[in-house]
Amino acid sequence: MGFTTYARRSAKGLVHQGWKDSHDSIFHADGTAVEGPVALCEVQAYVYRAKRAAADMARVLGDYDQADRLLKEADSLQERFERAFWCEELSAYALALDGRGKPCRVRSSNAGHCLYGGIAEQKRGLRTAHTLLGEEFFSGWGIRTIATSEARYNPMSYHNGSVWPHDNAIIAAGMAAYGDKQGAMKVLTGIFDASLFIALHRMPELFCGFSRRPGESPTLYPTACSPQAWAAGAGFQLLQACLGLQIDGTRRLVRFDRPVLPPFLERVQIRNLSVGTARLDLVLDRHDSEVAVRVAHRVGEVEVVQVV
Repeated sequence: MGFTTYARRSAKGLVHQGWKDSHDSIFHADGTAVEGPVALCEVQAYVYRAKRAAADMARVLGDYDQADRLLKEADSLQERFERAFWCEELSAYALALDGRGKPCRVRSSNAGHCLYGGIAEQKRGLRTAHTLLGEEFFSGWGIRTIATSEARYNPMSYHNGSVWPHDNAIIAAGMAAYGDKQGAMKVLTGIFDASLFIALHRMPELFCGFSRRPGESPTLYPTACSPQAWAAGAGFQLLQACLGLQIDGTRRLVRFDRPVLPPFLERVQIRNLSVGTARLDLVLDRHDSEVAVRVAHRVGEVEVVQVV
């Protein structure tokens, strides 16, 4: 197939080896299990992003031939990915390809990672984002791991209908990268609202995918790790996505690309931001739909740029 795949060598090994590693997490539209080797859509996106990042590193090191080779490999992967994974009827990318190259035509949150990896074609990426924000995916607290219409959907399932904060943060970062800041804000708002009902605001690894009901909290998953490191980091990635915050240490540059903040958040303060040997204190204030960035304190040489 020309894609990165997995398959277990031992009968005691994990059946599925992506981040959704439950035995029933990868399946076809009718609910039947897949036979490997399995090529997950998000893994191809990770490989694509890695090749492009490695090309940048090679160029910095002066290895231009290596950089060109990696970029050509990334471009080839993207072309093959679009042909094999895009499902017009789903308005999203297939969850995976099975061992015969047959797509799992399942609408899943995995497709949102394709935006984060940058492998998705622009228009298809935005269609995927729109799909993930629809009622079948967005519970009011966040994006479910699969749509409510899928054969294996269960809001109390570990990977087949629950809401994972880290999954949502990665998807929101991808939405923002494709220009859908409103989508990123919607996800941030849902996850933040959920945190208000959780002890000490410490996000668990997941919670159930039941639809949000007025005056009621999200339904907690009884055996979820809480707190969990990648869930704890989700809030920071969600905020970074909305602010379009990028840091270039080699150029001593802090960049805010079309920053936005949701209605519940009037001000953000970033203290002691390190950029090389420099330090910054920043204040971001929301004025209706605009966000103003102000440098409150600066030590050392570092530039702050806001793109509107």
